[in-house]
Amino acid sequence: MTRPVSTRAGAHWLNSFRRALALAAVCLTMAFCGQSFAQNSAFDHAKTGFPLLGAHIGVDCTSCHVNGRFKGTPQRCEGCHNGVIAIGKPVSHPPSNSRCENCHKSATSSFSDVQVNHTGITSGCAACHNGTIALGKPDNHMATTAPCESCHKSTVTFAGAGFNHTGISSGCATCHNGTTAVGKPANHLATTAPCESCHSSFTSFAGALFTHPANVAGKCSTCHNGTTASGKPTSGHIPTTAQCDICHKGTTAFSGWVMNHSGAGITAACATCHGGQFPDVLSKASTHVPTTAPCENCHSSFTSFAGALFTHPANVAGTCATCHNGTTATGKPQTGHIPTTAQCDTCHKGTTAFSGWVMNHTGITAACATCHGGQFPDVLSKPSNHLQTTAPCENCHTNTTSFLSATFTHPANVAGTCSTCHNGTTATGKNSYPNHIPTTAQCDTCHKSMTSFAGAVMNHTGITSNCASCHNGVFANGKPAGHKSTTADCSQCHNTRGW
Repeated sequence: MTRPVSTRAGAHWLNSFRRALALAAVCLTMAFCGQSFAQNSAFDHAKTGFPLLGAHIGVDCTSCHVNGRFKGTPQRCEGCHNGVIAIGKPVSHPPSNSRCENCHKSATSSFSDVQVNHTGITSGCAACHNGTIALGKPDNHMATTAPCESCHKSTVTFAGAGFNHTGISSGCATCHNGTTAVGKPANHLATTAPCESCHSSFTSFAGALFTHPANVAGKCSTCHNGTTASGKPTSGHIPTTAQCDICHKGTTAFSGWVMNHSGAGITAACATCHGGQFPDVLSKASTHVPTTAPCENCHSSFTSFAGALFTHPANVAGTCATCHNGTTATGKPQTGHIPTTAQCDTCHKGTTAFSGWVMNHTGITAACATCHGGQFPDVLSKPSNHLQTTAPCENCHTNTTSFLSATFTHPANVAGTCSTCHNGTTATGKNSYPNHIPTTAQCDTCHKSMTSFAGAVMNHTGITSNCASCHNGVFANGKPAGHKSTTADCSQCHNTRGW
């Protein structure tokens, strides 16, 4: 059955009245209970999509639900924090259109717990960081009018700023004084020189180049002690108490040093350094003569290893080639030395020089021309006035200490040709004997022996007069003392067969 209209209207009015009465009851309860309702009510506010956290738990419900209105209550911070309903941005707040919760991350603490989201902010830092709105330059900040962002690149911390030194070439200590910016550390070398005298980099203090004054000679270790400035490395440096500049002459690099043995007073114990334990110090080469003798026994120069004078022990006779092999020590030269397998000391009797040698021909009886053939400058060979012959040297020369006293074996075909060699130049000639008779006859006309000029018998064939040319008491027998006095030619009375 359908109700009358009047009945339906009355029921609607009754339901509206009941809802209003319930709302009034809630409002009255909220008004009288205030904070305790929000804290103690069994109503789960989180179901509204806006859970009450932190400071919001103790807020009076009517602060948000004005005039008992639930629907449409603002849920964004600025809906209430507008300076009317709730505290809004103070006058000192940084100018920003960003939502509150972008920086104010917690509803459980004060507004001071803020983390500004600097995304998109690349300049104008001082608009907020002025010491009033936000943290500004501290009292010990270096004096500068440059914008914050010139040095501070991080929006999370002020630390790690990289100062832009462009245009700054002096006055470093104005900031680098240990208060405003990093200054000289306690182990910095003592100096009153401006920073920029040595430090040329704006990104690191390392790599400074110190300009040494003229009066630092002999005082290097005052700074170069391993603490104030680089000192002797713990390994690789030779052991010495001498001042650095005894060897290191440059003030721009440690390299290029030249050891000053005299200045360091070194006369012995060379192997302390030249023993192979220091990579940059020369030591005995692999080709060095095998010896345990101290370096200074042979090497007397401090500028070169060359010119060493080896003191040969007494027991080296016959073993020269053990060292003198061209590798360990000087050996036979590639050219100019005679071919031999004999030990050096067979000929070289001195141990201080190769010169002054005397060839020991013992055992050599032939093949003289192997050495005496003109191919070795220091070995005598046939002189230009030697008689012409292809005969071996040893055919005539039997003495190995002198070329003199050679005995020539005359071949059978030399008859009538004696003067070819016996001309006083190639071999002994008439001019070697002032009392030889004047004659143009060939030698073998009278000299019949090939081994001696003695025993010659004058062949008077063809001579019939002028006997006194020879028989004058000078060249040949002349008139004896008892000869009868006469000027007649010998041939007038004497013949060539006998007186």
